[in-house]
Amino acid sequence: MNYLNEFLIVAGIHFLALMSPGPDFVLTVRNALVYSRRAGILSALGLSLGMILHITYCLLGIGLLISKSIVLFSTIKLFGAGYLIFLGWKSLRSKSGMVNIEASQSQNQDLSKPVAIKQGFLTNVLNPKVTLFLLALFTQVISPETPSAVQALYGLEMIGMTFVWFGFVAMVISHEKVKAKFSRVQKYAEKVIGVALIALGIKVALSSK
Repeated sequence: MNYLNEFLIVAGIHFLALMSPGPDFVLTVRNALVYSRRAGILSALGLSLGMILHITYCLLGIGLLISKSIVLFSTIKLFGAGYLIFLGWKSLRSKSGMVNIEASQSQNQDLSKPVAIKQGFLTNVLNPKVTLFLLALFTQVISPETPSAVQALYGLEMIGMTFVWFGFVAMVISHEKVKAKFSRVQKYAEKVIGVALIALGIKVALSSK
């Protein structure tokens, strides 16, 4: 109970960060709308798996090393920016009739399980802002006196909440009524999502620490 207040602060800050639109949100929306609810939820799973890696190196102190190394930070930043731009370019290049509501259940037109998870994982892992956000939490919000085991529990909560939130987003976005409306503007919506991903990629590339 000594760490309850700290836990609530960490959980609250993290939840607010999750709700802030960013690459993770755009990817989840894209895959849930363009492909299927399953693809959106699997992408959310990939995002949460990415959080495992971030939290692990923060607990080990490697996150501080990354933030202090211009080379390491810039490498992660550029890879992340490049990946977002790549996903955005794929969206822009997609054909106008790539998915329809009746055919969206077809296995051939859905993302495979490994691809959906991989997209979520890489989008999260290669986002340098996640690195800096978690580093700030573990160095500025969580007390140095907090035992490593308790900090690990905080991390587990963040991993679980990441999956729950983005899984919820995928569920809502992939609702039949939402997808029915999306199908009428599908050609344009996919392009807008593509532009958003490219813009986020450029923003990441140009961001400084």
